[in-house]
Amino acid sequence: MSDEQDHNIPLDELEAPQRRLDDGEMHVPQSAADLEAVFDVPVRISAVLGHSRMHVSDLLKLASGTVLELDRKVGEAIDIYVNDRLVARGEVVLVEDKLGVTMTEIIKTDR
Repeated sequence: MSDEQDHNIPLDELEAPQRRLDDGEMHVPQSAADLEAVFDVPVRISAVLGHSRMHVSDLLKLASGTVLELDRKVGEAIDIYVNDRLVARGEVVLVEDKLGVTMTEIIKTDR
């Protein structure tokens, strides 16, 4: 995927998905209940903080508490993947002593 294909869309400007009704009119979901048909579809979500390369021998030497240097800086956006497709960027947040992710932008790609 190239940078020319990525279109960053702020969350507040994201358009709601539409579907055509039997009478030809367009329906825009107004609430989560309108999306009930897809609630049980399983998806795999990954939040990637960064990457690091190392030899297998070095990997086997890692111990609990080892700090790895990643290819990203502190405060830099993380990538959010759904089923191995980049869909958003965000930031790590702390919520009631647990780590979470806040999406800050949606990535729209041309198919």
